[in-house]
Amino acid sequence: MVRLHVKRCDESQFLLEAACGVRLAELAPLVARIYNGRLKVQRLCAEMQELAEHGVYLPLNMQGLTEEQIEELKLKDEWAEKCVPSGGSVFKKDEIGRRNGHAPNEKMQQVIKKTIEEAKALISKKQVQANVCVTMEMVKDALDQLRGAVMIVYPMGLPPYDPVRMELEDKEDLAGTHAGLEVIKESEAQLWWAGKELKENKLLSDYVGKNEKTTIIVKIQKKGQGAPGREPLISHEEQKQMMLYYYKKQEELKKLEEDDDDSFLNAEWADSHALKRQFHGVKDIKWGPR
Repeated sequence: MVRLHVKRCDESQFLLEAACGVRLAELAPLVARIYNGRLKVQRLCAEMQELAEHGVYLPLNMQGLTEEQIEELKLKDEWAEKCVPSGGSVFKKDEIGRRNGHAPNEKMQQVIKKTIEEAKALISKKQVQANVCVTMEMVKDALDQLRGAVMIVYPMGLPPYDPVRMELEDKEDLAGTHAGLEVIKESEAQLWWAGKELKENKLLSDYVGKNEKTTIIVKIQKKGQGAPGREPLISHEEQKQMMLYYYKKQEELKKLEEDDDDSFLNAEWADSHALKRQFHGVKDIKWGPR
């Protein structure tokens, strides 16, 4: 299997294994699916962190309003009584005003937070350093773990407008958001390798040969964005190590210059004629007056 190190711009995303004979018309959508799935897990983790700390999402017409304004406008959160966390809630006001402040108790918070950590670890960019390939099954497993945690803490469910529920039901609206710009539709995904576009009507082996042990760096782009920047000759980490080496070398040279003191030549032990004078008996002659 050819190992693909998938990057977006210059940032590592994940490793993926693919057969040499795979059609690029199938590979590009798969890469985009995993890439988008990882983004989904990250968005869901961020919203579930807020859910654990501040409770469920407020209706859009109540967000950002003070309690006095809500009373004055006679607004009511109809889902607040239905969506109660297991074991009761503790109040922790959401300063942003997006959530109702009725957070799960400490035990249920830990259920959510622990699951978030496990899901993040499954699709983490650190998997690249660990040489672990990410599959679509791993992404689905992370999403299932998060879904299970929500069902444990909120057995009665969440409001239909809560971002956590919308993400889990694939109903999220990312229009006009930065998160929406990060997503790459499968039909718009384009892979590049070594400054060349991998054409959809060809096989992966047409570009990398038939060596199944090959490892290549591919970059995912949206169609029409043009070629991504080429890989630097040395990595960022190698550059840091080189700079550190030359800095240490410079410091050593400075220290040698500071230590370049020849005053020791006046010492008795450094006198090359001392032994000769001793044999002639003229070692300790003093010419000054006594």
